[in-house]
Amino acid sequence: MDSIALFCTASLLAGGVYWFVFLLGAAERKGKRAVHLSGGSISADKVRDNYKQYSSFFRRPKEIETADKVPAFVDTFYNLVTDIYEWGWGQSFHFSPAVDGKSHRDATRAHEEMAADLLGIRAGDRVLDAGCGVGGPMRAIAKHSGANVVGITINEYQVSRARLHNRKAGLETQCEVVCGNFLEMPFAENSFDGAYSIEATCHAPKLEEVYSEIFRVLKPGSMYVSYEWVTTELYREEDAEHVEIIQGIERGDALPGLRSYSEIAEIARKVGFEVVKEKDLAKPPAGPWWARLKMGRIAYWRNHILVTVLAWLGIAPKGVVDVHEMLFKTADYLSRGGETGIFTPMHMILCRKPKS
Repeated sequence: MDSIALFCTASLLAGGVYWFVFLLGAAERKGKRAVHLSGGSISADKVRDNYKQYSSFFRRPKEIETADKVPAFVDTFYNLVTDIYEWGWGQSFHFSPAVDGKSHRDATRAHEEMAADLLGIRAGDRVLDAGCGVGGPMRAIAKHSGANVVGITINEYQVSRARLHNRKAGLETQCEVVCGNFLEMPFAENSFDGAYSIEATCHAPKLEEVYSEIFRVLKPGSMYVSYEWVTTELYREEDAEHVEIIQGIERGDALPGLRSYSEIAEIARKVGFEVVKEKDLAKPPAGPWWARLKMGRIAYWRNHILVTVLAWLGIAPKGVVDVHEMLFKTADYLSRGGETGIFTPMHMILCRKPKS
């Protein structure tokens, strides 16, 4: 009897470990498993060194402000975090307002589809996704509108992930992904019928540089919409807590410096755009976009234990534990930014390139 009980207990434990490690995937989709976490294009033995290099940028702030340093800084960041983002968040690396009666996945899709609707794009149009990540928004917008979407990301690993997802979704002929810097895009002038960027241009050291490039590649009369990460009218530079929160967000998200909401339209006009509409999509009646971060605290500790064990076993790179801890701290800063109202990741600006 004792041997049977022991066998049953061992079987239950083994089954629990198998479920915890192999079956438990991201909240929104299965596919990226904890046992497959990597450092992107960085070899496993170099992940911790690259994490330390990333952290060192913030001990030398003047380097972050230097335009030629930022692309490598952002590329290193996305090598470090892409697998963790996919595993724990999904294929869309952005926030969305909470919507009563809708899952996080459905709210995310609605937020992406709204961008397509604002652009007024149709089947057959050629549309730019500036800062496409692994292509979650790209695929949603392509399905919703029928448009052909071309995404650009600076990170080669994200290109390979996006192309894989595009093939799995049967969208490889409708969605194209290019590796490149959105400050110097390899596209001809007047070659896109519309463009969007979803929480991506915050990585640009100077917003006018990426807006100028998007303006250049858009056809006259075409629209551009962006969801920007900005400080709001409630942010006070003299408030030590406010400064701590914003610097924590910058440090944990590879940002050369958050801009104020009041700068966005001015910069858009400066490069030649007509500003059609501007709105903070996080304001009521929208539900709190940071609710998902707070709800994920238990999942974080579960995942952190798992990552630590996998790193100890040599299955995951040791530096992944440091990256995961950094992202948890960043989630707290983001939540505080949302709760205090001093930060929004969805300041929407809709622009038009003049016809002449």
